[in-house]
Amino acid sequence: MTLLLQNLPPLTSSSAPIRHTTRITRSDTVICVVSSSNSDKPKIKPKTKPKITKIKIKEPDDYHATLKSLNSKGRIPRKSLGQHYMLNGEVNEQLVGAANVGDGDMVLEIGPGTGSLTNVLVESGANVLAIEKDPYMAALVNERFADNHRVKVIQEDFTRCHLRSHLSSFLGSDYSEVNSYAKVVANIPFNISTDIIKQLLPMGDTFSEVVLLLQEEAALRLVDSSLRTSEYRPINIFINFYSDPEYKFKVPRTNFFPQPKVDAAVVVFRLKKAVDYPQVLSTNNFFSMVNSAFNGKRKMLRKTLQHIKPSLEIEEALVNAGLAATSRPEELTLEDFIKLHNLIGDA
Repeated sequence: MTLLLQNLPPLTSSSAPIRHTTRITRSDTVICVVSSSNSDKPKIKPKTKPKITKIKIKEPDDYHATLKSLNSKGRIPRKSLGQHYMLNGEVNEQLVGAANVGDGDMVLEIGPGTGSLTNVLVESGANVLAIEKDPYMAALVNERFADNHRVKVIQEDFTRCHLRSHLSSFLGSDYSEVNSYAKVVANIPFNISTDIIKQLLPMGDTFSEVVLLLQEEAALRLVDSSLRTSEYRPINIFINFYSDPEYKFKVPRTNFFPQPKVDAAVVVFRLKKAVDYPQVLSTNNFFSMVNSAFNGKRKMLRKTLQHIKPSLEIEEALVNAGLAATSRPEELTLEDFIKLHNLIGDA
């Protein structure tokens, strides 16, 4: 028995090599054919056709898609509206990622344009309230998301709209339950960026984060301006009073149509709640004092604020705040201005 087994030929492996054949039939479809063969067995014509798997490739919101959308309305970007359209879908995804948008989030988008960013927000599971001033672009986005109940488009000038009323109407009875999770994610018109920031940042009772795509020069000036520089302005005091800003990443100008003269950048403003605001005697009077101080940026505060208190009292308040009597506004931090305001009094 042992001799017979030794003379038998070795057994061949029962596993057959796998062949993969990939065939492109259309520009948007890939067909994969999977089959097996065994060189030690006679080839037998299969009784059934090989299984075909069709994989639909998503069409990106890129340069061609953007131009196609604009041409459908016969539109060209209007400089008066600060219109510039994103040509790179990956940047939109990074913008949404910077806001950590997830299922059920309520997101406000300002200036949706052709709806490329809106589309990424919806795919992330968000409910989107989009406010668009241009009636042609508002109609385009309305048509694109006509069958999606999670998108509402309002044709209105954002800087003049009743935002809280629109939010309440969109969310209905759920508004009070989810407003702490509401966020702003937008590629905004560059020419009204300061107006938008001033309108949104005091809304910490409604929004947790404001994520904006801004001109890079503006982004750096708003987030990283240093004391004793020409870029240090009242808006820096305002931003840090209401939020914790963070510069996220740069976006080269080549990603836009039309191409702006400068690059862009994404900034995240994490809004503070009212209980976390710096303690001042009067918020309105505090910012009025700051604006007055910067009206004569190179002048000493005892001069620019003498309409509030006599110069000698301003000097005394500065010294009591631990500052030089000859201090100028560009030398004071947010905390310094708060101390000075509270010492001068609610004037």
